[in-house]
Order: sequence, then C-alpha cells, then structure tokens
Amino acid sequence: MTVTAAPPSPANFINRLFFGYQNTAALKAALELDVFTALGSGTLDVAALAAKLDASARGIAALCDSLVVMGFLAKSPAGYALTPDAAVFLDRNSPASVASIHEFLASPEMVAMMFQDPAGAVRRGGAPGLANIAPDNPIWIRFARSMGPFMELDAKLVADHMSDPPPHRVLDIAASHGLFGIAFGRRFPDCHVTGLDWGAVVAVARENADAAGMGDRYDTIVGSAFDVDWGTGYDVVLLPNFLHHFDRAGCMKILHLTRAALAPKGRVAIVDWLPDEDRVSPPMPALFTMTMLLTTPSGTTYTGSELSAMLTEATFERPEIIPLLPTPLTLVLAQAV
Repeated sequence: MTVTAAPPSPANFINRLFFGYQNTAALKAALELDVFTALGSGTLDVAALAAKLDASARGIAALCDSLVVMGFLAKSPAGYALTPDAAVFLDRNSPASVASIHEFLASPEMVAMMFQDPAGAVRRGGAPGLANIAPDNPIWIRFARSMGPFMELDAKLVADHMSDPPPHRVLDIAASHGLFGIAFGRRFPDCHVTGLDWGAVVAVARENADAAGMGDRYDTIVGSAFDVDWGTGYDVVLLPNFLHHFDRAGCMKILHLTRAALAPKGRVAIVDWLPDEDRVSPPMPALFTMTMLLTTPSGTTYTGSELSAMLTEATFERPEIIPLLPTPLTLVLAQAV
C-alpha cells in the first residue's frame, strides 16, 4: 500500500510554536476561574456561565471555544459541557481532580524559566533551575500544596506493590506533600513513616499526615538529603520524583546514602519518568528530559538500564521495573544485597 505524505505546511509548526503556550494560558485561565467546576452540574450557555463566574460573555465565549478545540469541553446548541477527561480530572468536586496542578506547572517561575533562554540551556547543557537544592525555596512549597492530587494514585500503586513483606519503617526522601509515605501508612497500619525535606516543605507533609489520621506515626527530618543524617534500619527508602534533578554522580551519592540507611534486605523504591531505551517514547517521559534541561543545572531522565546499572554499583540486586499504569510514571524496585 502506498502512503501519500501530506504536503509541507507551516500550520504544524505555527500551531506548536504559538498555540502551544496559548493553550496553556487558556487552561490556566479556565482553572483559575473554575470553569470546569461550574459546568460540573450540567450544560450552560455563554450568558449563564459568564454570570456564574462573574466574567464577560466575550471572554467566556473565546475561552470555552478554545477549550472545545483542545478537547476539554463539548459544544452544543444548549451550550458547553464537560468531556469525560475534564469531568474526572478538572472538576474540583471530582475525587480524582488534579485542578490545582496549574499553580505549579504554569506558575510564573516555571513559565519564566522555560522561556528565559532555552537556546542557552541547550548550549550549556542545563539551566540555573528552580534552586532544587536551596533551602525552603517558595516554589517547592507551592509544588507540595498543588501537585499532591496528581501523585495520589501513584503513591497508592507504589504502596500496593510493596506488601510482601509489609514494611514497618519507611523513609520518604524529598517528601514534599508526603503522599508517598502517607500511602504506606494507610496501607500498613503498623508502618511508621519519616519524611525528609526542607523545613517549610516537610511541614506540608506533616499537615497531610495529620489530616490522614497518622500524625502519631509520622516523623520529619529537616534539611538537604545530601547533608543530613537519615538514620538507619529502614525497611523501605522512597525516592519519588527525585533522582531526575541530578546528574549520575549526584544520583550515585543518593543511592549510596539509601543503601546505608536500609535494614538488611531493605528495599529502595524509585518513582520517576522513565523513557524507553530509544529515549523518544513514551511521549511524556521522553519530553520530560527537555523539562529537566530547561529547569535544572544537570538533571535528566534515566532509562531502566541506566538506573539498573547505578543500583548495581550501589550494591542493590537487579531491580524490578513496574509501569504504574494508567499514570506515566514507573516504579523501580530493588533490594539491598
């Protein structure tokens, strides 16, 4: 069968260059105005939606038509309604809502960094970044408060994969919102969790642990994972969304510290964005490599084979690599030798 290629057209790159960040702006506006929550109870026309949100009819029409094109809303003669994805993930009344994520992903700091000097980041092989090792940078407090819902399912899936044997002591490195450690506390009633992060950030984890009813089983360590004493005797050390901030040397230092903190036969659980060996699939982990180039001095994504080699060097057994479907993240689970 002969496949006829589409003729060259500027529309493709114009759409990606211009409408890509325009779409981000539209989605951010919709989340800040709570368009999706307003439509959660049923279809509304422009006038009704504008009145409900205290916005102009012209603005609501332009915004909602854009959201239709983007696939977040459906349009009919009666007005606008939520698509299934928007109903599940963007309506704040949904138990699976991740509507808060724009507060970090489209924050002024993130947008400025992405657009500040992308060509320079390519030339240098990195960028000044979000001060990922600076004490109590406000952006990480915002991350902890806004990105937790996005990680809640991954946290539960990780805990579910580690029930044999059930852990009694868990250390959550760069705990942030604390949801990965809290998932272990919920899954295992006898499990005691320690969260490590900067003081103002780990305070968010402490709040979430108290809200989950496990405040008496949740301790904190304040400071940099590279410098503070982690303690010893943990059954599990969690490294969720952490290693991608560092080059191989930084990752090896963390993995050696992890090995030293574990009890005999203890396990490390790495949760991260793993591209395939071709590094161009799956799409989200593959694109996350560029995110790290634009937002960190030396961070990157690592493939399964790269993490396996690092774990072997740090005296862990060959890891089990478990996609955390339906999410884009992967669990890399290894036992200390």
